Amino acid sequence: MKKYRTLLFDVDDTLLDFTAAEKEALRMLFEEKGMPLTTEMESHYKKINHGLWKSFEEGKIGRDEVVNTRFSLLFKEYGQVVDGALLEKSYRSYLEDGHQLVNGAFELITDLQHQYDLYIVTNGVSKTQDKRLRASGLHPIFKGIFVSEDTGYQKPMKEYFDYVFARIPNFSAKQTLIIGDSLSSDIKGGHQAGLDTCWFNPDKKTNDTEIVPTYQIHQLDELYRIIG
Repeated sequence: MKKYRTLLFDVDDTLLDFTAAEKEALRMLFEEKGMPLTTEMESHYKKINHGLWKSFEEGKIGRDEVVNTRFSLLFKEYGQVVDGALLEKSYRSYLEDGHQLVNGAFELITDLQHQYDLYIVTNGVSKTQDKRLRASGLHPIFKGIFVSEDTGYQKPMKEYFDYVFARIPNFSAKQTLIIGDSLSSDIKGGHQAGLDTCWFNPDKKTNDTEIVPTYQIHQLDELYRIIG
């Protein structure tokens, strides 16, 4: 008997290459504003964005505040007053076209679909995630897709996972594994919800947190040795 029956997958930088999609979307957004995107600008955006999403994960601010203020905060640093919500709309339209797959993702999911119950668990904007997953070809393979915007909660909140568990038929926490790249979102959330966790860490980052994953992999095909 298999140890796991249900596999919960994160999307960004686990199945879809969000880093590549984000870079292209930012390049096009800055081009729209008549400014070439520099490495320094990209780094500055990521710092602002990461800080806002971290506050969101901690429940300190809402999703709308994250997405509607990040560009106004960024451009303010360059002496420009912009409509953050309007720029977010442009950025979102560019981002929705970014559906580059992480190496081995399509092969893995296609292979696992007949042996396991596969679900998506992701923080983000529903329309964006839906469009990217459909364009990548992954969408129809999953039995359910749970985006934080639809649930009213976000990873790592226990309420998010309670929402997900209530909508998976015959759910068993002991037979469920969550796979994701974020220690603070996927791994912490999974642990708090009583799940085994698998940290996808392709860049071999050092874990300097107190969050301890059940497993760690550097390539997606290493998941096979965990799930048997």
